[in-house]
Amino acid sequence: MSDSILLHVEGGLARVTFNRPASLNAMDFEMGGRWRDVAHAVTSDPSVGAVILDAAGPAFCAGGDVVAMARGAGGADVTRMAHVIHEGIRTLALSDKPIVAAVQGAVAGGGIGLMLTADYIVAADSAKFVSKYANIGLTPDLGVSTLLPAAVGQRRALQLLLQDRTLSAEEALEWGLVAEVVPAAAVAGRVEEIAGFWLANATAAFGHAKRLVRTGADRPFAENLDDEAATIGARFDTPESQMRVAAFAAASRKASTKENA
Repeated sequence: MSDSILLHVEGGLARVTFNRPASLNAMDFEMGGRWRDVAHAVTSDPSVGAVILDAAGPAFCAGGDVVAMARGAGGADVTRMAHVIHEGIRTLALSDKPIVAAVQGAVAGGGIGLMLTADYIVAADSAKFVSKYANIGLTPDLGVSTLLPAAVGQRRALQLLLQDRTLSAEEALEWGLVAEVVPAAAVAGRVEEIAGFWLANATAAFGHAKRLVRTGADRPFAENLDDEAATIGARFDTPESQMRVAAFAAASRKASTKENA
């Protein structure tokens, strides 16, 4: 089994770790295949309720491994591998597993798309975000042309893609690219706290809320409404929801009785 991406599942939590620190976790062809396989493993495991996406070493992900690509790869090879990686992104992003990412150091090129596979992103205060595609004559991949404007808006996405610009962590927070910025030493603990919150509460409801939002952007409004109606009805009939709804109703009745006493 490849160790370019590590997968550990315990107590309902899947931890997916980019593990090519010497290459700043840049994704080569082998790592791309591993990413797809890990995505399918995580989303098909019924025991997984939440996912942490993190990275070993000083950087989260430097995008595609351009050095590896330069060793005789052709355009057809790059396209084929992009499809493989995109399958992994699509599988995770459209799943009912909520994902929190722990981001440190550099996030460049396709690394932005991989990061935005997560639904909630916690960045170290020292993190930096750059495009760099055009610097080597290439164009966005790994979901960047869709996920980036969805996160920050089209105009800001174009600012990052059409200029040689580096965003600081605070700028990324202001733009909406990340959800939180914390000291580097606090990132791991904060993502554990977020994932723990999902697992300790209505885990499946969080997951389906994520799925509805992620899938809704690309579907007709009427189809989204049908999905919402079906999903809330299915959730209402689950033991977890029945227990929580009953507790909420009992608390409301008790509060009403006090007010009328």
